[in-house]
Amino acid sequence: MPPGTHALTAQDVDAWLDGYMPFALRSGDIAGAVVVVIKDGQVLSSHGYGYADIAKRTPVDPARTLFRIGSVSKLFTWTAVMQQVEQGKIDLDADVNRYLDFKIPPYQGQPITMRQIMTHTSGFEEVAKNDFVSGPAQIRPLETFIKAYTPHRIYPAGTTPAYSNWATMLAGYIVQRVSGMPFDDYIEQHIYAPLGMKYASFRQPLPPAIAPYMATGYSRASGPAKPFEWVQVTAAGSMAVSGLDIAKFMIAHLENGRGILKPETAAVMHNSPLSKVNPRSIIPPLNRMELGFFETNVNGHEVIGHLGDIENMHTSLHLMTGDGVGFFVSFNSAGREGAAHPLRVNLFQDFADRYFPSTQHDGRVDAKTAAQHAQMLTGLWEGSRRVQSKWMSAIYVLAQTKVGLDAQGRLSIPALKGAGGAPRTWTEIAPFVWREVNGHERLAAQVVDGRAVRWSVDGESPFTVFDRVPASRSSAWLLPALYVSLVVLALTFLYWPATWFVRRRYKARHSVEGEALHVYRATRIMAGLDVAVILGWVAFVSTVAASATLLTSVTDPWLWLLQILSVIVFPGAFGAAAWNAWLTWRDGRRWTRKTWSVLILLATFVLLYFAVGFHFIGLTGNY
Repeated sequence: MPPGTHALTAQDVDAWLDGYMPFALRSGDIAGAVVVVIKDGQVLSSHGYGYADIAKRTPVDPARTLFRIGSVSKLFTWTAVMQQVEQGKIDLDADVNRYLDFKIPPYQGQPITMRQIMTHTSGFEEVAKNDFVSGPAQIRPLETFIKAYTPHRIYPAGTTPAYSNWATMLAGYIVQRVSGMPFDDYIEQHIYAPLGMKYASFRQPLPPAIAPYMATGYSRASGPAKPFEWVQVTAAGSMAVSGLDIAKFMIAHLENGRGILKPETAAVMHNSPLSKVNPRSIIPPLNRMELGFFETNVNGHEVIGHLGDIENMHTSLHLMTGDGVGFFVSFNSAGREGAAHPLRVNLFQDFADRYFPSTQHDGRVDAKTAAQHAQMLTGLWEGSRRVQSKWMSAIYVLAQTKVGLDAQGRLSIPALKGAGGAPRTWTEIAPFVWREVNGHERLAAQVVDGRAVRWSVDGESPFTVFDRVPASRSSAWLLPALYVSLVVLALTFLYWPATWFVRRRYKARHSVEGEALHVYRATRIMAGLDVAVILGWVAFVSTVAASATLLTSVTDPWLWLLQILSVIVFPGAFGAAAWNAWLTWRDGRRWTRKTWSVLILLATFVLLYFAVGFHFIGLTGNY
């Protein structure tokens, strides 16, 4: 046992958590939390901290208080899938169209398989609409939801991890079809019942028997209580469960699927065999996706788990499969500046450091080579989990990740911040593999023909990688060009009434007349409309981004209006500007007017390019 290691006993864990959690909740402005630790098939420690309901001063009870666990719900869906695999009703490597009553089109000639769905490599782009809805009346049945819209596939199957709630819903629908049972009934009868989970449900509203035990959600403990969140992507994230009930599920998986899966099935799920269709990692040696679980390895120990989020509740679950240890924590607040997010990660890592400290020693790459490798990663990158074929793709221009160098020539990635909010510092420990200084996270790059083409970090590599941004979408030139274009068009529009006022004041004639005057006026009107429509999009995006329940059909009228205006205004403005520029140069006007006509033309072209490239011009209510 390494020096400083603490024995994993109930007494030590209880004392450690009691010293850790109360201050963490207060400093993070988090209302409450539940923590459960499993060892050798038993609950070693279970604690509630803070409040399930602040106004009523209801403490968190690990036995009965329900927390919404977001995407940790997926582990139950994946377990259901593997039960059907056991029964021979699902083949992990067959075309999933075999199990559907509608068809998912091939992409580059390839179908998708259940294995690819479970490893998030089916290639679907992100779907943002209707993840959350405003009430139970808006929740559509699983079958209705999945058939309403099939997202585009943007990657060849099996090549790129891109997390997909929609694909998980598809898996839930397949379970429903091949089992012949409604999804909720199936989970209750084949997972909850065998494990004795009485305080657990995917249903919305919750069953009356357990609804009174639901924890209240808060953005911050110091803020008002938030209403129950209605999750449309049910099979991907609607579950509510108590700490001690999810402990039963964790124990089952830690004990080779006892009660719900055969040992050989659980083994495949937890540590799926390596093959051409199931590589070790998209970017070795980073964590990979298992079948539904993702690796969260720490200090040389094999760990599988999952994270889960809804707007006001945040969860993490980890299974140290080789050690027989499980760790679960869930919060009912995001907290100050989203404090729950780093807290849930650091809590588990601190737990691992205390009871399972690392005995490994990192290597080092010489300074000259390290500087060359860091330089190869500089530039703009975009995450694989994104919308690409709809208007929301424009948002991802702002989310492009910049990789640069710090004063010492080391990797600098401002978007990757540590627990304290400062950017992490990285040291290269092997060729194209970096370790966070004084941290656990690794970053690694994939190099092809001497060029870095892809990278990720341990915490995201199972389900997201970063690829270079194509020049056509690069924010390095696109955003400055867009800002300058908006200024040019705004000045063009505003100059028109200003000159009209001056001419009227001094009774001067316009410098152009006839056709040229009509085109001059049309160009100014369209310049103003160009700016107005872009600002309309900005207002729309800002509004819907403020609440997930606005990413629903409730905002469709505004979306359709903006799309219709975009079809008319952006091409119309460019056409008017081109006509105006041609007449200006043909008529031999002053060089200042010629120059400005070209600037207007370029500005309208930039907006048209942006509108076409990011799908503002397109009539659809899906995204």
